[in-house]
Amino acid sequence: MRFIQRLRFRFCQTRGNQPQKRQGFSLVEVVIGMAMVAIALLGLAQLFTYSVMANSRAERMASATFLAQQQIDVHRSLTSDELNALIGGAIDEQVDVNLDGTIDFRRITEIQSAGASYEIRILVFSAEQLNTDVTLLTQNPREYDVKASMSTLISR
Repeated sequence: MRFIQRLRFRFCQTRGNQPQKRQGFSLVEVVIGMAMVAIALLGLAQLFTYSVMANSRAERMASATFLAQQQIDVHRSLTSDELNALIGGAIDEQVDVNLDGTIDFRRITEIQSAGASYEIRILVFSAEQLNTDVTLLTQNPREYDVKASMSTLISR
């Protein structure tokens, strides 16, 4: 019991014989505080949305770069005769990365002979470019938002 009396004495300052009234927050202060918390949370929500979009974009760029590098590695393993057979038009592929039945990327491979070597150029576009003409994509890749572009020289 004495412990409770000591706590009471500590939290209620006395003036004479009457305890001083403790003041709480007013309704205006509570509303202002809630508004400030809401503004802070709104900023965090916007930041979260932006980070999700940035991660999605980075994942698509990484996948496109992987597809381009994969194609270059495949062509490095080909013989001269096989590379000669591929010279000419562009090889146009539709790629479903996660095998869900939806085309994710369009990969265009161009091979040109340069004497004893072969110049290989790989362009990877998003699925939005599936209906765009190959010639337009290869001539102006930046205009059509190329996701990955790689070139290499293979000598045989």
